[in-house]
Amino acid sequence: MASSPAPTFLREAELRLLRCTLPAAASGPPAPSPPPLHPLGPVAASALAAVELGDYAAALASAVRHIVGASASTEADHDSPAHFYGHLAAAVEVFLLGDVGGAVDEGFQCRCALVLSAAVAALLAFTQHNVTGPSRKYSPSSLEERWYSDPGGKWEAWASHHLASFGSHVHGKFSLLQFIVFAELLLTSIKSLDSDFWSVSWWLCRLSMSQQNILDELSSSLFDQVQVHKNKMLTHFGELERVSSYWGSFLCDGEGASLVTTALLEAGLAEYKYGWVDASRLHLDSAQEACGIHLSLTGILGFRTVHQVDAKSQMVLIAKTTKPAADEGQSTELTGAPGDVLALRKTRSSVPGESDEFCDILRTPLLAQDVNDSNSGSRQILLTPVQQAAVLAQCLHVSRRSRSDEMSGWEMAPYIESIDSQDDSCYMVRSLCDVLRIRWESTRSRTKQRALLMMENLVEDISKEFPVASERARLVFAIHMPTLPALRKEYGELLISCGLLGEALNVFKDLELWDNLIYCYRLSGKVADAVSLINTRLSITPNDPKLWCSLGDATNNDDHYKKALEVSNNKSARALRSLARSAYNKNDFYTSKILWESALALNSLYPDGWFAYGTTAWKAKDLEKALDAFSRAVQIDPENGEAWNNIACLHMIRGKSKASVQSFREAVKFKRNSWEVWENYSTVALETGNIQLTLEATKMVLNLSFNKRFNVDLLDKVMTILEEQVTHLSDTQEANSIGNTSDESNKDTRQSSQLLDMIGDILKQIVETGSSIPEIWGLYARCHKRKGNLKKCSKALLNQVQYLQGSELCHDHKKFKKFAQASLQLCKFYMEISSTTGSKRELLLAEMHLKSSLKQAMDFEGTEEYKELDECLVQLKDLIGAAYTS
Repeated sequence: MASSPAPTFLREAELRLLRCTLPAAASGPPAPSPPPLHPLGPVAASALAAVELGDYAAALASAVRHIVGASASTEADHDSPAHFYGHLAAAVEVFLLGDVGGAVDEGFQCRCALVLSAAVAALLAFTQHNVTGPSRKYSPSSLEERWYSDPGGKWEAWASHHLASFGSHVHGKFSLLQFIVFAELLLTSIKSLDSDFWSVSWWLCRLSMSQQNILDELSSSLFDQVQVHKNKMLTHFGELERVSSYWGSFLCDGEGASLVTTALLEAGLAEYKYGWVDASRLHLDSAQEACGIHLSLTGILGFRTVHQVDAKSQMVLIAKTTKPAADEGQSTELTGAPGDVLALRKTRSSVPGESDEFCDILRTPLLAQDVNDSNSGSRQILLTPVQQAAVLAQCLHVSRRSRSDEMSGWEMAPYIESIDSQDDSCYMVRSLCDVLRIRWESTRSRTKQRALLMMENLVEDISKEFPVASERARLVFAIHMPTLPALRKEYGELLISCGLLGEALNVFKDLELWDNLIYCYRLSGKVADAVSLINTRLSITPNDPKLWCSLGDATNNDDHYKKALEVSNNKSARALRSLARSAYNKNDFYTSKILWESALALNSLYPDGWFAYGTTAWKAKDLEKALDAFSRAVQIDPENGEAWNNIACLHMIRGKSKASVQSFREAVKFKRNSWEVWENYSTVALETGNIQLTLEATKMVLNLSFNKRFNVDLLDKVMTILEEQVTHLSDTQEANSIGNTSDESNKDTRQSSQLLDMIGDILKQIVETGSSIPEIWGLYARCHKRKGNLKKCSKALLNQVQYLQGSELCHDHKKFKKFAQASLQLCKFYMEISSTTGSKRELLLAEMHLKSSLKQAMDFEGTEEYKELDECLVQLKDLIGAAYTS
């Protein structure tokens, strides 16, 4: 025999199951091979066919009946979900091993195919109910009663707590949570066989991401799982050659490239979910290359509104493909009754038409070249479903890498509009495109009403029977579509922004989103109603830690957080964080630090957790842990400017100036409008000897504080350094022979002159605003003196002296001391000018100033400063006398 039929059947089963989440082939899938002659062969084939048709209940019923029959122990402990699933895991293991006859045994392969079909059916059934829609009612029978018929909600509550064991809570009201547990159990059992089943790692990666998407925050435990499964998935499916070698002739035309692209897209979205922007970009670039598409943005004249007269530049996405979509072997055709298909095409998108009455803003810009040339088709390129998914993935990446402001929506717009311009799209691709458009248009006042209507239509369309479940499952894991509770939550938040508080309350109450419900009640001034509602729910489900945490938020009572810890077996990270914040507000920093450590041990990916822990550790004088915490914060969010600033300040405190400068360099990228950051930056830059950076930072401080913040001591140190540099350069140039001055010396001279100009501009900006102090005029005079501008120098010195004069001069020794020093400096400068120019005017001015000063300072006649002024006056009289006799 050339090959054994059993592995052929299993390989084909793996491919058929993956095809359920890929675009349909244009030529239609090939006819399946006959099942093995083993008694389980027809059962496995039937389960596979049911999954392909989207009848996940039938697939599960067929598979579970045979799997459970392998062990009688699963019939015990019906009242304990944990014991039940423990026995079920043992039953699956017994079923898989069965009458083992080797890796190519027909029975072994049929059992693996049956278990894999059941796992995929469970995952896709959960996805149908909670992501793609439409939800459907199942007829309970025997074992499945624990899934479909759970009057008290005991089993679903257990599943919710089981999924929340990673330190997070299930966010919203989901159905069929046990299917996630069941699918994980089956896939893990297959993986433990150490057999060569490549697709298992892919399904495990999808399962882990599905778990992450239903939680209220990122989970560090799930992140580790996703990374392991993702890396193994890319090892198998990241290259076309390996995919082709694994499935060979089973692949349709272009199907190998579609599998590789989908795997890379899912890997990129996994990195995007956890905030790893650079890693996500690499995967998305590889996905675009695999599907043969190159994306670029350009500007084209066009019209954005209905009544626009003149064409303006519009940002447009240019998609270049290596081959037409028709050659990719993919189709977006929908199956169903002809009338249903026609109706869907008419209302395919939840977006109102271009001429809707709500808005005069066009959904896609009308380009001038299209108006002038009706045959122009340069921009209308038919993209395959996988290529469209790649465009939307790039759109998400653009939104994450750019700052969150008004421009970010316009940067995403070309990608959204390019998908809107496609004639045909997969259901989920079109749905995500609508979601992205709603998010963008809801931020603009002129399109907010249209966004609300779009959201209402989208929520209603998901509950409709057509398209069927098998069509909705295509590419569902290759796009970042929010879950139905998350989508309805966005709908509720949009209702609040439009002032429809009552409708939003009903949405959040139905989803059991207690935090959002409390927020709505607070907006309407009915916090007591929120507390009453939560207490009512607690009487039904007293062991729900989410409810206890929400009650603690509503009442500011720490006892409720402690109760949440108790009912969660100390696994509620949210309760620990709330207690840590409460302790911090009470200035109990040590207790707060311990609580933050416990919370982060449960879930280390909470965005603000490490920053709060660092702040608490700093308050508790634990600088080492504070530095580690802020470092972890910037690892999770590299754009956290506050964390970078705190890292820099901690380095500054510890005397590590170079490390501090590097951290400040990152901080100012994201906190450019914070004069406090720039002020600290200037200090450490001076400590490292970087004068130019010091002056640039000082200039930013002035601009951001409206010329009210400046550090005189820092400017004095900079001026002293520059004066020493000028003196050193002068000595160097005198030592060199004329004509042999080195290029290095000329470069230093130019740099010193540039720095003098910079500090001169800063001092000029200060004195011109009227917020200067005497010391600034003194520095300004020194600067002019170094530049050789004696007239401006004398004026600045005179202004310094005038600022120091006043009624308190005669009684305050400190002020007199400053005044005396400034006066001596002014008079000596007058003497220097007189000796240079031979003018007597400066000598007379100095004499008059000294006489007046000594007369005012009679109370300090015995001080050292008074004696210096008197001696300077004697010297001046001698110079004046000599000038008149000569």
